[in-house]
Amino acid sequence: MPNPQAQLPQPSPDARSASEALVSLIRTRIEEAGGWIAFSDYMRLALYAPGLGYYSGGAAKFGTAGDFVTAPEISPLFGACLAATLADVLAAPELQGTGEVLEIGAGTGQLALQVLRSLAARGQLPHRYRILELSAELQQRQRELLEREVPELVARIEWLTTLPEHFRGAIIGNEVLDAMPCALVHFGTAGWEERGITWQDGFQWQDRPIHDMHLMMQALVLPVADVYLTEIQLEAQGFIKSLAASLDAGAILLLDYGFASSEYYHPQRHMGTLMCHYRHHSHTDPFWLPGLNDITTHVDFSAIWRAGADAGLALEGYLTQGAYLVNAGLMEQLNRLDAGNLKQYLPAVAAAQKLVNPAEMGDLFKVIAFSKGLALPGLLCGFQAGDDSPKL
Repeated sequence: MPNPQAQLPQPSPDARSASEALVSLIRTRIEEAGGWIAFSDYMRLALYAPGLGYYSGGAAKFGTAGDFVTAPEISPLFGACLAATLADVLAAPELQGTGEVLEIGAGTGQLALQVLRSLAARGQLPHRYRILELSAELQQRQRELLEREVPELVARIEWLTTLPEHFRGAIIGNEVLDAMPCALVHFGTAGWEERGITWQDGFQWQDRPIHDMHLMMQALVLPVADVYLTEIQLEAQGFIKSLAASLDAGAILLLDYGFASSEYYHPQRHMGTLMCHYRHHSHTDPFWLPGLNDITTHVDFSAIWRAGADAGLALEGYLTQGAYLVNAGLMEQLNRLDAGNLKQYLPAVAAAQKLVNPAEMGDLFKVIAFSKGLALPGLLCGFQAGDDSPKL
């Protein structure tokens, strides 16, 4: 059988050496754990092992030079639309004049740049713009970009490595939940088991009984009756509860690719949603060059909603990215551009279409918003039409 990875671009000797060092580290962890680790532990090491994991190493991840392109790299209008929602939150009477923005995982810093510029143009800059970023290398890239592009605003920006204990304002996260370590569960003749990793002349899959009661409880309610492999995102759910605990008053805006539970656990999706991304190619083998590939899963937004509700958050809306961006003023932003300057206008239109087209990012990506401690007078900007909350 041909190896699909053989067709992918090959890494440099230094990158391959770094991947081999990570393999050695993971193999040691497997041995220390008695010969088996859960997939969630493998994914955590592959993405976040200090100095070696995908997000903690030094290679470019985002944009044309990296492995994938996120919405802020596609168009600055994306950040301008998010800023419209954030402006609504910051204008709430409970926050006016003191509200902050907290961005989770700022990537290249492009979204922060777009949001800050748009809020400045509106005269609604936050008291502080805080960025929670665990990667020192990404922190440095973000700092360099923002110091170069908006030096007059740098004094408002603060980098964090942990959630603040008490936060008032708007929290945003674009493509954050999909990169959080998840559990793999497999339903077969033995019922539900957890899929993990062993080492036998290389990484190998192995299923074992589920011992985590929270994992088992969520697996048992999944609507499956045949052989089925899927993900359960306990860490993403826990993260939502951590955000709720940190938030004294404000709103949370999260954008990612995924589905409500009824679609996520559809019988036809019997192999799950786990994917790897390497230099703008997608594949399904998380054991190939660990540390050099992004590993992601789609988000179960129903589970995210339940986690938020359990933590005391009020749901403000759930809808497709396409509907959200149109509601938040994407077309108005396009109309402000000079249509006579075809060299700039046509690429801007093409980028906007990619963001909202149902066949591209428009339907697959979803937007969910929560609030806490706010008496909002109406619907948040971006959530005026197309609400899909009943699907949750």
